[in-house]
Amino acid sequence: MGKILDCIESPRDLRSLTMDELNVLCREIRQEIIRTVAKNGGHLASNLGVVELTVALHYVFDVPFDNIVWDVGHQSYTHKILTGRKKQLCTIRTQGGLSGYPNPKESDCDPFHSGHSSTSISVALGLANAKNLHNDPGHVVAVIGDGALTGGLAYEGLNNAGRFPKNFIVILNDNKMSISKNVGSIARYLAHIRTQPGYLKAKGTVEGILDHLPVLGDPISNVLQKSKTLLKQALYKGTLFEDMGFAYYGPYDGHDVEQMISVLQSAKEINRPVLLHVITAKGKGYTFAEKNPDAFHGVSCFDIKTGESQASGENFSKVFGKSLSAMAKKDERICAITAAMESGTGLVGFHKAFPDRFFDVGIAEEHAVTFAGGLAAGGMLPVFAVYSSFLQRSIDQVIHDAALQNLKVTFAIDRAGVVGEDGETHQGLFDVSLLSAIPNMTIFSPAYHEELELLLHQAVYECPGVTAVRYPRGGQLYQPKDFTITGNSFDEYGDTEAPVVLVTYGRIFSMACLAAKKLQKEGISVRIIKLNRIHPVDPQAINACMNARHTFFFEEGVRQGGVGEHFLYLMYQQNYAGKTTLQAVENRFVKHATMRQSLAELGLDSEGMKNRIQTEYLK
Repeated sequence: MGKILDCIESPRDLRSLTMDELNVLCREIRQEIIRTVAKNGGHLASNLGVVELTVALHYVFDVPFDNIVWDVGHQSYTHKILTGRKKQLCTIRTQGGLSGYPNPKESDCDPFHSGHSSTSISVALGLANAKNLHNDPGHVVAVIGDGALTGGLAYEGLNNAGRFPKNFIVILNDNKMSISKNVGSIARYLAHIRTQPGYLKAKGTVEGILDHLPVLGDPISNVLQKSKTLLKQALYKGTLFEDMGFAYYGPYDGHDVEQMISVLQSAKEINRPVLLHVITAKGKGYTFAEKNPDAFHGVSCFDIKTGESQASGENFSKVFGKSLSAMAKKDERICAITAAMESGTGLVGFHKAFPDRFFDVGIAEEHAVTFAGGLAAGGMLPVFAVYSSFLQRSIDQVIHDAALQNLKVTFAIDRAGVVGEDGETHQGLFDVSLLSAIPNMTIFSPAYHEELELLLHQAVYECPGVTAVRYPRGGQLYQPKDFTITGNSFDEYGDTEAPVVLVTYGRIFSMACLAAKKLQKEGISVRIIKLNRIHPVDPQAINACMNARHTFFFEEGVRQGGVGEHFLYLMYQQNYAGKTTLQAVENRFVKHATMRQSLAELGLDSEGMKNRIQTEYLK
């Protein structure tokens, strides 16, 4: 740790530092974040972009008396360092260590658990109203990125927040990025504001004059106030935010600590909701991240000197992108949709090859689904590539705007299952339960890259109505040499006469195969039923288990409403006489750890499967 950083135990310590010392502190914090993320992986560019802003916030406001709400929360590393967690920073995103996102269980300086986009304004408004009802004079600050403004929830919050009387500040952290480059009208609108310095100069002059107009009693005051508003609108163009009831100020340089402290101190004194427009550079202070901020948004471990990631090789996202591009080359109806995740979902190549059929809608998953429905109704074959945890936001649209109308929409669900270090907010453990309850839905779950290609083709061309293909983060795991990929609705593997049947799907088929090897050495023979189409279940897959003495179902998803519960129910409907055991994620949220650590903790790795079968079967 740096010399000045060593002396910072709480935000109050910032107030004893000079401006020069604060700037040195910012450099030390940046270096600490770079070292930590290089070792642990995590969100780099977003955190480097808000160091000065965060220092200024904690200089001016007094947490937890005041509340700071970080939208998404992946830019909260500096906040964690300044709020008593600097010694724990080395544990971030590791099992038992700090979360990569704000978490009230870690500190009372984190007022809300966040991980998804566009929530901060609504959360902050709720906190501000709670303070008001408790006669608490504390301030509430929401920090939201320009990318998050493409999410509809942000506008629902803004629409209501403009009526709040005081002590409510929204900071628009404008870095021209979400994860990928921002798109759409909002991006263009903010760009326009950024390039109009004359507006701000005029605004300051006009308001300085008008605010000093004399007031003679309440009636005249009301008239003058209305007159001042009209005169201001006539002299300079207002902003969207002012129209919503906010006092808009900016844009300001978010990397100028002294200016930010001054601006924030002034904002505290304004007796109405305030929106501060702050310009920052994503990746600030680390050359590789500055030049390529989207690549350094969420990163695996990397070499600080070269910027090169230690993660390499093929993965499911890349295979999906290549497969969809190959299909689009042959069929002009194929369209790809992403919600600000072009790179993360493997669609960079598709975008380059088919720019007219590539649609980045920004952080707007609900819109993406309904937009896909419109494309399908117009005769196209849309494929929406989305992380499992983000698809949760648009379940209403999946039901109402796709499935109800039995439209040919395909969901490519990335990061399905355990995602590892991103933890509770990002685990892809709910999509199966949510989607399988919806009529007209077909769901596939490949275990291997080649299967993904086959099943994606089936989903788009061979199934009626809405389809989903779900696949995990990273690359494929162990594949037995004697296992043949078929693309069938299910596969059988192992001893066909075995009294024990293990049923599973997706990535953990690999774990099942390794578990079967271990059990074979213990004298227990196992047959594996591998579901490729997990909904609706092929009746023949049920029949394949009917003669088993004991059927075990292992599922990398929640138990309630999962495939396992449904599968075993169908077996008992057919009068299955054997025993059954279901191992899935029970009623809980799964914390951050590596993927393998999480699977082990859930009893879904090969050792956990072996132990569960050995214990239950030999009872």
